[in-house]
Amino acid sequence: MPRPLGDLEDAVMTRVWQWNRPVTVREVLEDLQQERSIAYTTVMTVMDNLHQKGWLRREHEGRAYRYEAVSTRPAYAAALMHEAWAASDNPAAALVQFFSMMSPEQREALRDASRIVQPEAPPDGTDAPGQGTGSGAPPAGPGEGGGR
Repeated sequence: MPRPLGDLEDAVMTRVWQWNRPVTVREVLEDLQQERSIAYTTVMTVMDNLHQKGWLRREHEGRAYRYEAVSTRPAYAAALMHEAWAASDNPAAALVQFFSMMSPEQREALRDASRIVQPEAPPDGTDAPGQGTGSGAPPAGPGEGGGR
């Protein structure tokens, strides 16, 4: 199960996700040094830790490693949200609280995502073509259920 990344872990993963290609410790170090003073060994340790935790995979290239993300940032964020929601003793209340914290833009993104995952029913209230009973199961074939 994922846990929130620490500040430096997040800074490293942000670069790996943004660049979307295998990267070296040196490349990440040089980019981080534009914002803060940081040692090569610190970045190397963080990237090795992220590898050990399963967030980065690596391949040897000469005397160094090239690291790349195992998963995407959206998948990471979704896993964190899922874990937090699953830990709630009242999932409905947790969702209400979560939704109340959202900006109008975030609520619109939620509506868009919901339409992708679960297309809207036709306005007449009938099931969409090919959707059977709406139960998620295919319609019963001859001799299967329904005729008892």
